[in-house]
Amino acid sequence: MSKNLWLVVALVAVIVVIGVVVSNTGDRGDTMMESENAGEEKMMEKEIDSMMEKEDTVMEEKEAMMEKDEIKDEMMAKPGFYETYAPEKVALHASISHDVVLFFRASWCPTCRAVDADIKTNLSKIPSSLAILDVDYDNSTALKQKYGVTYQHTFVQVDKDGNLIKKWSGSPTLSALVSEVQ
Repeated sequence: MSKNLWLVVALVAVIVVIGVVVSNTGDRGDTMMESENAGEEKMMEKEIDSMMEKEDTVMEEKEAMMEKDEIKDEMMAKPGFYETYAPEKVALHASISHDVVLFFRASWCPTCRAVDADIKTNLSKIPSSLAILDVDYDNSTALKQKYGVTYQHTFVQVDKDGNLIKKWSGSPTLSALVSEVQ
């Protein structure tokens, strides 16, 4: 019986030792799994943050495009434009498929005043594809030099980059001006 008792005690001891080893290994396994899960969670958080940033950027770009489209739609729905020259207006109007004509005029010039009055009287008749920008002849030395303008009542059609397409003078009415646009 003592042999059997020792055998049982030894067997119980082996089972206890195996249980302890398995238990410790399981704890380490759990700790390792928890560590791996924490790492995966951090990676997922980074990926989610990155995706959110990309989504925000895409949304901002879409909003900017929608705003630009709304401006284009609003501008295209109206007749053409007759407004005071500003450098950025050349690119803006050209970007929405407008022909751009610079009207070099002086307030003291009788023919300039006549054309100006005719344009203002017929604003609704300016083609939707045309923007006429009123350039102050007396205060635009650099522009006059750029386009070779030597006298008032000169018209200069330009592209989106402000490059000269055509230059002329003597259009006494809006319709005559429009007929010159290429």
